[in-house]
Amino acid sequence: MRVKLAKQMGFCFGVRRGITLAERVAKERGPVQTLGAIVHNRQVVDRLAEMNVGVAHSLDEVEANRVIIATHGVPRTVMDEARQRGLEIVDATCPYVRAIQEKARKMHEAGFQVVVFGDRGHTEVVGIVGWTDGQAMVAGDADDLATLRLSRKVGVVAQTTQSIMDYEALIARLTAQHLAACLELRVHNTICNATAERQAAALDLAESTEVVIVVGGRDSANTRRLVELCHGKGVPTYHVESAAEIASSWLTGHSLIGVTAGASTPDWVIQEVIEKIEAFEPGGV
Repeated sequence: MRVKLAKQMGFCFGVRRGITLAERVAKERGPVQTLGAIVHNRQVVDRLAEMNVGVAHSLDEVEANRVIIATHGVPRTVMDEARQRGLEIVDATCPYVRAIQEKARKMHEAGFQVVVFGDRGHTEVVGIVGWTDGQAMVAGDADDLATLRLSRKVGVVAQTTQSIMDYEALIARLTAQHLAACLELRVHNTICNATAERQAAALDLAESTEVVIVVGGRDSANTRRLVELCHGKGVPTYHVESAAEIASSWLTGHSLIGVTAGASTPDWVIQEVIEKIEAFEPGGV
């Protein structure tokens, strides 16, 4: 059984930075909690727990005098409340996400109706909306634009893990339907370069293998996007969090298996998946 790996996969800069920061704080300062999971990957969260990095689901659950802001970021009101409570804030927000928050804030303060292209309810999107005093509108796809009441000044940003093709479709629809009514339209391409590279690599992988295994957390938006893209190419595609989830029926009758992984998937989990596939014998998985 041969395995072909995507050219870009696994930890991105923001995830690696956030995890390293959490590990350092716990080692130097003692037990600490992140506000929500630092990344959407169960294995990472479990490993950090062994290193005295816990998870608080709200500020009320924070036990020490400091809290780590997860990589997806939080609304400005949460940061303000943490300061009011006297908590030391360790900000592990991905710098790319932080840049989107600032773009959204500045456009809102300049009188623009901000539109966020992203997944409603996703932590990153909730955080971005929170930097516009809750006034930004969320569009999950181009069709959602028809439901939005837009002002004459519109500014658009995208969740870092969205598909560039879908973002282009949304902007094309926005331009066709609303440009004539706009005094000003600002569009920021805030999709992370690492996301775009991983998506392109996943598409290449899907075109050159018989089956694709995508490794990553169930709650990871960028991992789910990789699954959607590969599935869209017509290749059998399976989403797993660990090697234990791989079924023998997925591999039987195939000789070249593609493996890619989301931006919050640790190297050791990817390696376990590779080893299990390479060791496969019919009836042995």
